[in-house]
Amino acid sequence: MSRRISQSTVRRLSHYLRALEGFEGEGGGTVSSEELASRGQTTAAQVRKDLSHFGSFGKRGLGYNVEELRDRLKAILGVDRVWRVALIGAGRIGSALFEYPDFKERGYECVVVLDNDPEKVGVKWGETTIRDVHELEAVITDERIDLVVLAIPATAAQEIAERAVSVGIKGVLNFAPVQINVPAHVPVEDVNLVMELEALSFQITRRGATE
Repeated sequence: MSRRISQSTVRRLSHYLRALEGFEGEGGGTVSSEELASRGQTTAAQVRKDLSHFGSFGKRGLGYNVEELRDRLKAILGVDRVWRVALIGAGRIGSALFEYPDFKERGYECVVVLDNDPEKVGVKWGETTIRDVHELEAVITDERIDLVVLAIPATAAQEIAERAVSVGIKGVLNFAPVQINVPAHVPVEDVNLVMELEALSFQITRRGATE
């Protein structure tokens, strides 16, 4: 796939996938673009446009086969396989992420947790023992890690990301409140909770100003 797909399109694909799983759970065999749009908070035309980036789906007048479209979207989003994840940072955010059940259900298996706090290294989280971040390169290599999640202070994020990239990590999910710089072939997704709240308060403020 040579053309660039926008982040907003990718996010809508995730919404469509969850909607399809909901329809499947309700026993639905087919679904229309209008029904997908209603659960994805978009329009039927947008649904059809988003899907058209990846080929032909469904039949005019008949809608989409729920199971088939679900499987196609899982493949497109890369959640039809298991991703081996290293969580770096065993603080409050790291602990919450480790306990989040949807990660494993979606195929993201947290196989190792690392931290630099001597009081945390060696502690067991379930069946996982927290390891020293000094072992990062060896752990990524030995455990065949695909992705790293950074739940660490901003001051450490760049160095840790560079170390992970140096041993072949495929992607980074960054919760540190700083932008990190890595080679273009390594995708980075930033999750900044403060910025998300600012975007929310902006929308509320603008809505209040126009009422």
